[in-house]
Amino acid sequence: MYFHHYNIVTPLGLDLPTTAHLVLREQSGIARYPIYGQLTNVYLSKIGDGALESKYQQLVGLEGFSRLEKMLLLAVAPILRYIKITPRTALILSTTKGNISALAKGNPTPLLSATAQKIANAIGISTTPIVVSNACVSGAMALSVADSLLKTDSYDSAVVLAGDEISEFVLSGFQSFQAMSAKPCKPYDATRDGITLGEATAAVYVSKEAQGAKAQLLGSSSINDANHISGPSRTGEGLYLSVQNALDEAKIDPKQIDLINAHGTGTLYNDEMESIAFMRANLLSAPLNSYKGYFGHTLGTSGLLETLLTIELAHYKTLLKSLNFETLGVSHPINVLRETQHKEVNYILKTASGFGGSNTALVIKQL
Repeated sequence: MYFHHYNIVTPLGLDLPTTAHLVLREQSGIARYPIYGQLTNVYLSKIGDGALESKYQQLVGLEGFSRLEKMLLLAVAPILRYIKITPRTALILSTTKGNISALAKGNPTPLLSATAQKIANAIGISTTPIVVSNACVSGAMALSVADSLLKTDSYDSAVVLAGDEISEFVLSGFQSFQAMSAKPCKPYDATRDGITLGEATAAVYVSKEAQGAKAQLLGSSSINDANHISGPSRTGEGLYLSVQNALDEAKIDPKQIDLINAHGTGTLYNDEMESIAFMRANLLSAPLNSYKGYFGHTLGTSGLLETLLTIELAHYKTLLKSLNFETLGVSHPINVLRETQHKEVNYILKTASGFGGSNTALVIKQL
């Protein structure tokens, strides 16, 4: 499967060029909110409503869409002029919560399938949309699903979309787990104390066609170790197996990986689990980063957003530093990027992990 045109919408910028420019300047979308709903002094990475609405009216302007749906359409709109949608084009939507904020307004249950169908209708895709909602691996898994559908000749191409927004519902859930950081998150750092929530959308057009592509998905795997409803495996079993399977499918040796863009949420257990899995997979020497310090944890968007940004930066031979990382705080010496590096990137490993023991790994070749 080949990656062609893509775009992202984040708190740092409402398109890919703006966001990429600002992360290279080590800027973060995370800010302190003295009051957010019933919460006080919470750090979030949130898109401004005014800027979002202004950009939406400028680029899209369609009526009858929710805030999240506008974010999704804003992500996909800039690439539509470059792609050809046919009766054999799929729409795959990754989201964990969809329009969950509608419940607070007394609206009917916001079905994920209904959101996907609205987006499909808006952009002219006639096939029945596919929804991937598997906790925080959803965005990465959506790419794996697209790859499988193209390989089995079910479709010739696909538009893969991902989106989740911050809501009081989601915030209260993570607060109940005592998983929220008291400061901007610090993945893999010795002083890390939890996640920072964020919101974003991302879109990519993928196809079987190699000509003009920017990257290729060589291998993917999703293994669920069913360790716990919320806690990751203490042995990294699911992630380790996902990485091994993806590398095997790609026919790539661990020593060939030029960059690991890891999940890196900033929680004690997730980051430790990842270090164990990477040790077991002989990947301790590979440069590694997490983008959560720039965007927070964007849930169902994170896997796709982070993959696309990594591909874009690799095109310019850039390995982005892992923001907010100072002192290693996991048991195995993973090679966390303290500074942005500039060098050739040929092979990328993208990983994601989530509630319920879910894990996904992608091996991508830069073209």
